[in-house]
Amino acid sequence: MDITSETHSQHISKQFNQELEELKTHLMAMGGLVEKQVQEAVTALLDGDSRLAERVRDNDNAVNDMQIKIDDECTRVLARRQPAASDLRLVLAVIRATSDLERIGDEASKIARNAMSLAEAGNGSKGFIEVRHISEHVRKMVRDALTAFARFDLDLALEVVHEDEAVDSEYTTAMRSLMTFMMEDPRSITSVLSVMWILRALERIGDHANNLAEYVVYLVKGLDIRHTDPDELDDEAIKRRG
Repeated sequence: MDITSETHSQHISKQFNQELEELKTHLMAMGGLVEKQVQEAVTALLDGDSRLAERVRDNDNAVNDMQIKIDDECTRVLARRQPAASDLRLVLAVIRATSDLERIGDEASKIARNAMSLAEAGNGSKGFIEVRHISEHVRKMVRDALTAFARFDLDLALEVVHEDEAVDSEYTTAMRSLMTFMMEDPRSITSVLSVMWILRALERIGDHANNLAEYVVYLVKGLDIRHTDPDELDDEAIKRRG
């Protein structure tokens, strides 16, 4: 049986229903925070705003605190309720998702630190167009993955999984362009390397968004598609799976 958002509000214990809903609510709050962290880190880079970048870097502790809090809540649910079947999958998916969200926060912090370095050095904006484009792409992936998780939306989750390949392609193209630029102008090496680290962080954020989407497939269908090439996925077969 497919798992829907209604499935987790049909327990005899209203307290259990509330605990599961709170797990999802707190996960969405953490997701909203890390998405904001990514957005502000990129904005700090593009605007040369060291103060904003510093704030993003310092806010990483808040992301870490949220992960610890949610993990503690999941541990209590496992100990008290001993959930089974779809309920157990939900708790496990939340635990896995918080780990990926925390790592997205780490990548946002890396972007912020590099943005500070570039702003302080007053270096040019080579590669900023690529950063803006890829950042918009991965932020949409994170947003869609979180929406899919909140709604148990299998179709949207599978869309995110397939989008990761497009981000990887954009990242590879951008890196080749920057490598060529560095060879043509060795004076740019330091600043361009910082931009390359930022692009790498954004590509990793796309990977984590992909992981979040894979957890939705696991949650809804009980199917683990980690380490499976997206080109080999049969979306229709997954959707038909009972």
